[in-house]
Amino acid sequence: MHVVKFGGSSVANADKIKKVIEIIRLKATTYPQQVVVVSALGGITDILLQYASEALLNNGSHHSTWVTIQQRHINAMSNLLPLVAQAKASTAINTLLAELQNVGNGIALLGELSPRIQDKVASYGELLSSTIIAQALQVSIASTLWADARQLIITNDNYKNAVVNFEATNQKITQYFANNTASIYLVPGFIAATATGVTTTLGRGGSDYTAAILAGTLQATELEIWTDVSGMMTADPRIVPTAKIIPAISYQEAMELSHFGAKVIYPPTIQPVMHLGIPVYIKNTFEPSQPGTIIKNCTVANTEAVRGISSINSISLISLEGSGMIGIPGFSKRLFATLATQQINVILITQSSSEHSICVGISTANAAAAKTAIDDAFDFEIKTDTVQPLIIENDLAIVAVVGDNMKSQTGTAGRMFSTLGRNGINIRAIAQGSSEKNISAVVAAKEVTKCVNVLHETFFETEYKQVHLFIAGCGNVGKLLLAQLLQQFQFFKQEKHIQFNVVGIANSTKAMYNEAGIDLATWATEMPNAAASNIEQFVQTALDKNLRNTIFVDVTANAQVAAQYPHLLQRSMAVVACNKIASSSTYSHYKHLKQTANNQNTKYLFETNVGAALPIIGTLNDITNSGDSIVTIEGVLSGTLNYVFNYYDTTTSFASVVRQAQNEGFTEPDPRLDLSGTDVQRKLLILCREAGLPYEMSDIENKSFMPPSCMVGSVQDFYVEMEKNEAHFAQLYNAAKAEGCKLKFVASYTNGKAVVGLQQIAPQHDFYNLYGKDNIVLFYTNRYATQPMVVKGAGAGAAVTASGVFADIVRATQH
Repeated sequence: MHVVKFGGSSVANADKIKKVIEIIRLKATTYPQQVVVVSALGGITDILLQYASEALLNNGSHHSTWVTIQQRHINAMSNLLPLVAQAKASTAINTLLAELQNVGNGIALLGELSPRIQDKVASYGELLSSTIIAQALQVSIASTLWADARQLIITNDNYKNAVVNFEATNQKITQYFANNTASIYLVPGFIAATATGVTTTLGRGGSDYTAAILAGTLQATELEIWTDVSGMMTADPRIVPTAKIIPAISYQEAMELSHFGAKVIYPPTIQPVMHLGIPVYIKNTFEPSQPGTIIKNCTVANTEAVRGISSINSISLISLEGSGMIGIPGFSKRLFATLATQQINVILITQSSSEHSICVGISTANAAAAKTAIDDAFDFEIKTDTVQPLIIENDLAIVAVVGDNMKSQTGTAGRMFSTLGRNGINIRAIAQGSSEKNISAVVAAKEVTKCVNVLHETFFETEYKQVHLFIAGCGNVGKLLLAQLLQQFQFFKQEKHIQFNVVGIANSTKAMYNEAGIDLATWATEMPNAAASNIEQFVQTALDKNLRNTIFVDVTANAQVAAQYPHLLQRSMAVVACNKIASSSTYSHYKHLKQTANNQNTKYLFETNVGAALPIIGTLNDITNSGDSIVTIEGVLSGTLNYVFNYYDTTTSFASVVRQAQNEGFTEPDPRLDLSGTDVQRKLLILCREAGLPYEMSDIENKSFMPPSCMVGSVQDFYVEMEKNEAHFAQLYNAAKAEGCKLKFVASYTNGKAVVGLQQIAPQHDFYNLYGKDNIVLFYTNRYATQPMVVKGAGAGAAVTASGVFADIVRATQH
């Protein structure tokens, strides 16, 4: 005997039923006898329950819903059956619809909708669909017999989720098939009956269970479950677009995955076939040539520890806590007995080793009833303060990692929890069975999508890691950064196994988003049409999307952007900052950012704050991390000022050289930030802090060479005033030239004193031959006491700054 089951999506309408009939017809060439179990037409069960609820209101609204139900089935029948067959089918369908109408009117008149009546109403979905499909099969395969599942499967009277009496059921099924002969037995799924013939249901999704019960009793060669996906998958494809089909899986793994939310198969389905070793195939009605998934008795060969990842939403944690529980037997028994009395299913259990608390995961729908019952059961202990009133936490979900091989491979739990930690996902409770086939974690419901995706990437997506970028600022540096990302996209994907997805780009007034990745070849033409936005909205969108492996990139010089870093880091989103404002703000804020990044196991990187793409901060960190101590720092840290003083020789005005530097992109948007020495002051402050000194900006002396009149008004006023003060700049140049020196704006720290200012540099000094826009830093340490560690190279320019930001982005991906 061969048993097949078709779900609601497979029999949603006449066109889909035709595909089902074709599958059955082809199977008939191989299997002389088949049992075909069908669900209700897709969505009908929900409409039936809606119909019952509307009838209870007794306002007439259920009549139009009944018409909808009638029309769905009449349309399916008329589009599926030839005219000759429609007459017989119409009689049966109209009889069932009339019964349903009477039940609805009865609900309205009596004002009663008990679970028993709900089961009665819900049963019409399968009765109607199976009647239509049976008639259609008789047209193609004459030897087709409709079999009423209510006469085959006997249950108790636990309506809406009845428990099967297998002894009585096996007798009924065996007797029925011994007394009847047909090629096709068409059976409605989901429905059953008590010993007295009252209709019950086996729980939502129970058609799978119907098929498994029949397969087990008849000792079928195999059971096929046909649905709208090509097998069980490593994760829910609606959550994880890269989920993969699992070719083969063990019964135990399938049970764990289905229990923890894998909707492809109803959880109780496995039990009736497992002990008989009947293989179960999960197949796709709409892609019947696909092999699907086979569920079989032995553990299927698998080199990986994890077979799949699943989740359950709408979970609440209930916690019973109190000092009176410690060392006192019976508390757990009383707790679970109380839940059982209320027919509340326990999904997860964890208990502290101190026995001070027991934590149980249940459906949120049962949380209020659980609190009332448990607080009542422990009323005496609560009144005597030995036990606290039941604590309930809502808006949670369970994510489960499942695999038979987890018990033989170490480190699976470590990989799971470190992955969640790196992505800022807080775990509320953990449970692992002694079989080691399942590790379950309770997380916030809003984190489920991110949680499942990061775990799937860790355990299944070995080809490449997806990194999501939100980029604030698309001026000169931002544009070049995006161009570099586009240029290197394939290289990183193929050689480094990293896929960069820029999912958000913002300027000061607009923002654009695409979770699948913004097209970096066309973003500039699309940006003018982007939606109006501000930085707070942009950051909030990044937080709300809550994507895995997110890096926020700040290529602005904006204080409002810098103010958002704490929110991002607190959510474990890495921050890469070209912007110096945050790291040169108050020392307490700087430490807070560093500590938050450390606590949240994420990265706060700002190498370009000091020397564009030069590895100045990285080198300093390497020195101090190795146990060495900084004694002296000397540097030319402004590529802008070095450029200006390298090209100024009084043949053209100082203002003209500064304007040329700005035109070539070597200055800040406001050049006064560079010329005043404030920018160098900030850079030295950052280096001192990275060296371990708790310095504030006021601890860095700034010996400015600029006339005060140049530093007020607009940028245009700044240039006008510099022209007026050309004699001042010429005097500085000529004085240095007379001494055979060059002018360099130098930052230095030694003996606890930090100073920035213009200096005359003699020919023998390391800074004398520093050309163009180059920067240089000398680190004197305990180990480099006489010959310093030198970092030298281009320290200004949009292209090199963008490459420095890119390098930090790459570093941020590494854990």
